[in-house]
Amino acid sequence: MEASHRRRHRTWCCSFGVPPSSPDKERPRNRRIMSPGRVSVAEGGERDVRMRLTGKNGRCMVLEVNSGVLCANSEVFAGLIADYYKGVSSSSTMCRIEVPQVDNLGVFRETIELMFENHDALTKRLLNIGVFRSIDVLEVSAGIMFTKGVLSCLQYLEAVPWTEEEEEKLRSLFTRFKFDEATTRDILGRLYLHDSVDSTSQPNVARQLVWSITTCVDGNARNELKSLVKGLLCKSSVYEKNHLDLSKEDLYSVCHSCVESLVRVFEEASAERLTKNKPLIEISRQVDNINWLLEIMLDGQIAEDFVNIWADQQQLVKMHDNASPMIRYELSRVTAILFVAMATRKLQCRLEARSGLLQVWFRPMLLDFGWLQRCRKGLDIKVLQEAMGQTLLTLPLNQQYILFMEWFRDFSTHGTECPNLSKAFQIWWRRSFLRGSETYAIESRWKAGILNLQGSDYADRELEKLGI
Repeated sequence: MEASHRRRHRTWCCSFGVPPSSPDKERPRNRRIMSPGRVSVAEGGERDVRMRLTGKNGRCMVLEVNSGVLCANSEVFAGLIADYYKGVSSSSTMCRIEVPQVDNLGVFRETIELMFENHDALTKRLLNIGVFRSIDVLEVSAGIMFTKGVLSCLQYLEAVPWTEEEEEKLRSLFTRFKFDEATTRDILGRLYLHDSVDSTSQPNVARQLVWSITTCVDGNARNELKSLVKGLLCKSSVYEKNHLDLSKEDLYSVCHSCVESLVRVFEEASAERLTKNKPLIEISRQVDNINWLLEIMLDGQIAEDFVNIWADQQQLVKMHDNASPMIRYELSRVTAILFVAMATRKLQCRLEARSGLLQVWFRPMLLDFGWLQRCRKGLDIKVLQEAMGQTLLTLPLNQQYILFMEWFRDFSTHGTECPNLSKAFQIWWRRSFLRGSETYAIESRWKAGILNLQGSDYADRELEKLGI
């Protein structure tokens, strides 16, 4: 293998130098590199090189090794040894090499020891020390141009799984070192998409995943995959986004398909008069799909167009009026997500869109609220009640009057089967009637309407709290 694993920069993991021939002032601890039980002193040859390692923490280590082994395995040490003997008169003098600023003394020593191993023994050593340590050994091997060590580390690392921490460590190493392309092709294939791949000609993976999930039949698998893919696509994901990210057009394409499927299944359910259980399951599945897509839209801040889409579902609203409460409440689950998103400022849309949504879906929400309480499916009812009131308060006062009067009539009749919007109602009352007399005519009509209401006990108590 050619010496293509040279460092891109001169910032080595350690630097090397040939020290003066004078004796050291301090006597650091000696370590004889022999690979005990594998290489004898005779096999290792004469230990004629003294290598003084100094760590970044100030600790020192001295290794005594054979110059022939060093020169045969490392181009860097071969050059240093040759330079040393150029400056001394006798070749019998022990060669002294300084290696300062070593990141990890133990890893450096371990890398030198591997020079004394054959291929099989070296592979076993890497297997024993594991991936994380082997990446450190690979870095040192590349730094000292220890070709056999580099090849063995790369072969081992390519053949084993990595943790995310190990993957990031390896990715960082490849940004600082350049290795032979033929040797590292397989590892790089696990770390990066090949540059030769034209991303525009590849199918959109994210879109395929979303389509597959919305058509998944198994409920448990679908829920598991929804959680997985949403975590990958959300803005707070730890995973980097690239060309495979889901576009707004792709997302709305899937969403339109789900809404169309919901309309079709609702028609089937109405025609069959609930003689079969399948339409119920399919309606619930499509609503779950729409709400899941809506959550992804909200996270990407691209959900404002869906408000208009949902407000335009006149056919669904007509079928809602004639459908069984057992299935029609599923539609209000979608409306509930929109109300909560608007009230919590996760969704901003124009007045026309908000007004259209409330005019179409506010009445169905009042009718379905009792079923939403009994079949919550993760919905927080208190949050929903607060959100409905807050969303109403974003409309002009004259539009609020119409919707609050509709709520008032329904609440006074059905009590707990209707959302309690008393807090928002008080705010509307204060804004409308306690800031001058310009709304006197509206107030008169409102009071006249109250006199004609037949109230439930619960509603009467709530109205009494309001002072009415």
